[in-house]
Amino acid sequence: MFSAAGDYDRFMGRYSMLLAPQMADLANVKAGQHVLDVGCGPGALTGELVRRVGAANVSAVDPSEPFIAAVRARYPGVAAGVAPAEALPFTNGSFDAAIAQLVVHFMKDPVGGVREMARVTKTGGAVAACVWDNAGETGPLGAFWQYAHEIDPNFEGQDKRVGTKEGDLIRVFEEAGLRDVTGTMVVARITLPSFDAWWQPFELGVGPAGALVAKLEPAHRVQLRDRLREAMPKGDFRQDARAWAARGTV
Repeated sequence: MFSAAGDYDRFMGRYSMLLAPQMADLANVKAGQHVLDVGCGPGALTGELVRRVGAANVSAVDPSEPFIAAVRARYPGVAAGVAPAEALPFTNGSFDAAIAQLVVHFMKDPVGGVREMARVTKTGGAVAACVWDNAGETGPLGAFWQYAHEIDPNFEGQDKRVGTKEGDLIRVFEEAGLRDVTGTMVVARITLPSFDAWWQPFELGVGPAGALVAKLEPAHRVQLRDRLREAMPKGDFRQDARAWAARGTV
């Protein structure tokens, strides 16, 4: 689904790296703990965890081999391996905390994936996750999906995926058997020099949005870009991208 790690960094990494400290805070990650990054991508959250607890105390998994290769290169000492959230290759109670940043909506079985996160976390440890507010259209791609749908109503947006609306993650966490589940919202606030700086990474073919842009006829691609240019901020490009987050105790 995603292309090279560098392209991901330019596209969604500019948002996800801003969420990482907030998610580590939500899970109360601190020195001395052993923590797990589930669906780590190229390492936006992994890097924050390394800064807090040291590479030797961080494990990371992702189903994408290129992403895992990037994490291994960027953060030597992190135990990084290819695995889906629904089948974590760890024994019960291996970690003090497990975090899935911007991953639950891509899981084939969200409840099963979070249940696996709980299984590998110690009793009393924290499980946390976040997903963009796509249903509320305040995620980073809300306007993109809105206008893409105007061009072709058959385009499948991200607003129907699990976790994209208020209360979704809380329900998933509770069904997975976690205790003391709470929900909140985390925000990635970015400032770019122009609309073009925001738009250009869409043409890299990264993720569902990039794949959609790549499939558009040239005229429709220009139409979508220009429609977004009209709707988005002028001059310095500022955006607050919001995500729903949840935390539970094992």
